[in-house]
Amino acid sequence: MRMNVQIGSSSFTATLEENAAVDALVEMMENGPVTIQMRDYSGFEKVGPLSRSLPTCDSQTTTYAGDIVLYQGNQIVMFYGSNTWSYTRLGRINDLIGWEEALGSGDVTVTFSLEG
Repeated sequence: MRMNVQIGSSSFTATLEENAAVDALVEMMENGPVTIQMRDYSGFEKVGPLSRSLPTCDSQTTTYAGDIVLYQGNQIVMFYGSNTWSYTRLGRINDLIGWEEALGSGDVTVTFSLEG
């Protein structure tokens, strides 16, 4: 399954994982696009709160640019750098051309929606 990730005027497609957190996120997107404010954290990721918690299946993992994960059950993290921590994987951006530029250096508004 895929979802659209809109950051300002830039649009990306992500391939989603198969887990309970993704099922819950898809359920949220079936009711309409999910828009969150994301802030820059440590110069390698954007973090934004969800309106509710999702199920977690955290595991220690190393993330790379384009990875989208769930942190603490209620925050989405999108990477433009790399980190190792305990996350629940949600998906990965398919084409990283323009990804880092779209995320920029400050806060961003991101909208997630089902592809289709």
